[in-house]
Amino acid sequence: MTDATPAPAQGPQISDFRLANGLDVVVIPDHRAPVVTHMVWYRNGSADDPIGKSGIAHFLEHLMFKGTEAHGPGVFSDRVAELGGQENAFTSNDYTAYFQRVAREHLGEVMAFEADRMTGLTLSDEVVAPERDVVLEERRMRTDSDPSAQLQEAVQSALFAHHPYGLPVIGWEHEIAALNRDDALAYYRRFYTPENAVLVVAGDVDAQEVRALAEATYGRIPARGAAPVRTRPQEPPLRAHRLVSLADPKVEQPSVSRIYIVPSYRTAAPGVAEGLEVLAHLIGGGATSLFYRRLVMEKKVAVAAGAYYLGTAVDDTRFYLYALPAPDVSLDTLDREIEALLVEAQTTLFPAEELERAKNRLVADAIYAQDNQTAMARWYGASLAIGASIEDIRDWPNRIEAVTAQAVREAARSLDRRRAVTGYLLSEQTPQAA
Repeated sequence: MTDATPAPAQGPQISDFRLANGLDVVVIPDHRAPVVTHMVWYRNGSADDPIGKSGIAHFLEHLMFKGTEAHGPGVFSDRVAELGGQENAFTSNDYTAYFQRVAREHLGEVMAFEADRMTGLTLSDEVVAPERDVVLEERRMRTDSDPSAQLQEAVQSALFAHHPYGLPVIGWEHEIAALNRDDALAYYRRFYTPENAVLVVAGDVDAQEVRALAEATYGRIPARGAAPVRTRPQEPPLRAHRLVSLADPKVEQPSVSRIYIVPSYRTAAPGVAEGLEVLAHLIGGGATSLFYRRLVMEKKVAVAAGAYYLGTAVDDTRFYLYALPAPDVSLDTLDREIEALLVEAQTTLFPAEELERAKNRLVADAIYAQDNQTAMARWYGASLAIGASIEDIRDWPNRIEAVTAQAVREAARSLDRRRAVTGYLLSEQTPQAA
């Protein structure tokens, strides 16, 4: 990262710099209200969990709220509440993030708290064991009792049979149950270092002010050395389409989904990820998209349909197609309709006006995101955490605008059924294939 590099004039004057200990800092000014969003992103997620210890990244996220040598359990959270602020944390495949939103005069205080728990976490078995039970209960409530979540977990496992993206972020139940204090501290010491973190501050601040506060808080943390290297097994070539189905009496709305392995912004050749982004919007980005018009409005074989591309990932990622059938329509029938529309996208060019409308919508969404400081902080934090640069983020609208109809067609052709898994969620009343 460069030292205090400004953003283009059409957006906020974003600055970035790096502290001597390796912590990357991004400042996104927004002076419309005396409020700041403070986020720390660690470049580790569930895909970095050691083999046999799935869920440790998410488990540690829970444990980070259990106190440090300087501040006992709950002190940080209680103080944020006293200040009238908000806080939360989340874990994904590729990063873990912690954030607070407070009045601007309290920024230094929450920075000091967050810097303290970057190195000062204390854990005892009396704390770890009950929190492990909390995570197990969370898994039972969100996944084990939800047929849709169960199917998606099975689909992801089938799609990524070797790469850790196939592991659930929350972890497998039997592996969560075996996690202990030593596992948590080992993971904490490996990844929770200034060299492995990105600090994003958005709101009523300027770069000079944030630099001074960051130096006074995070800057006191000694450098640990080089940032940890992510070592992940990669998926071998896939040569067979797979179908995963789940039937459950609790299912009220059946669905069909198809997920492809595709390049991410980080792994794709120039222009490829942008083509996939525009393709997802053209075929499944709302009421004007190809899928919605044909499946819902015209043929009436679905009540909803769409597509989306998860481009922000360290390794090759996922492209989703989905639809919910209309009454008396089988999932096989709906799947064939989806395939026919995909073939259409692979063999014909989208009209120029549709292409321009899709690109304008994507760029407009990026511009509208500048109106929300938390959305901006998340956009920059997530992108930087997976290895993108400030320039990559700045230039994204220009790259989207450069996407051609031919590039969209090539993106559609890259959706190889052999690199996909289809998921059927069925109820007892779901019509069978004709």
